[in-house]
Amino acid sequence: MQKNDTLKKYLIIRFSSIGDIVLTSPVIRCVKQQVKDVELHYLTKESHLPILKNNPYIDKIYTIKKNVSSLIPELKKENYDYIIDLHNSIRSTATVLQLVRPFNTLKKLNIRKELYVATKINLLPHLHVVQRYFKVVEPLDVTNDGKGLDYFIAPEDEVEISDLPETHRNGYIAFVIGGKHFTKRLPENKIISLCTKINKPVILLGGSENRETGDLVQKMVGENVYNGCGIYSLNQSASLVKQSSQVISNDTGLMHIAAAFGKHIISIWGNTVPDFGMYPYFPEGSEEKSKIIEVRGLSCRPCSKLGFEKCPKEHFKCMNLIDEKEVISSLIF
Repeated sequence: MQKNDTLKKYLIIRFSSIGDIVLTSPVIRCVKQQVKDVELHYLTKESHLPILKNNPYIDKIYTIKKNVSSLIPELKKENYDYIIDLHNSIRSTATVLQLVRPFNTLKKLNIRKELYVATKINLLPHLHVVQRYFKVVEPLDVTNDGKGLDYFIAPEDEVEISDLPETHRNGYIAFVIGGKHFTKRLPENKIISLCTKINKPVILLGGSENRETGDLVQKMVGENVYNGCGIYSLNQSASLVKQSSQVISNDTGLMHIAAAFGKHIISIWGNTVPDFGMYPYFPEGSEEKSKIIEVRGLSCRPCSKLGFEKCPKEHFKCMNLIDEKEVISSLIF
């Protein structure tokens, strides 16, 4: 098929993870709205399709099941005018080079992050990753509109309030207790203590791997807590976040989805730090909706730019010393 000369075709690449993909949403929106006659495609892992499938600014999504190589012939046929690599990994770079099209790539800060982890010397720029994403599309004359993040949920994924326990139908706080790495998750005893002090309906959110923790919290606290971990899909969990009064969250994907819905977020940080540039991102003028809770001054923090399955120092002070009073006082009643 002959290509329409007036139509531009761009490809955005971001393979993972949930939060990182959600944080690309302002770039998606601004490219689609600011570039005339552009067809916008997105390349990601198949497991992350639910994050993007309802986004009206994306015209076509390519998903990777096992490896990207099987998609290269099809991607070559698209004859892209420009490739926007927001991942900058060995695999994304290999993809870009095989497509042999004009491109720009995210400038990663891995060396500075590793330096911060190893020496606690912070040479990172005071820039959110969203701002760094926009530097990739500067050659396209695309600028940040300042409207924050997007997240779109299909009607069939919306959770009806009437399906919740009666105790939670008149409002609740969403408490995201999940997280990919142990050192980014608040310990069970702290979750129990906080839920007891909140004295308001709370829905716990996380994956099936957090189900057991959620059951324990629900048992210890009582009917004010409803354990939603492992029951709902990502988009159903997003629906519950959207309908909550406010959100308490570890540094994880649902935290960024909560920001997309403009929720008041109390984010709790363990081994990672907001200085890495992945804190909740809000529209210009709405930054007051974000309250960051962290233990400052620990000589061992940050101990990783991602996380561990146990505390390397075995004391886990970054989470065990979280000030519960500060969390409670940050809630809006």
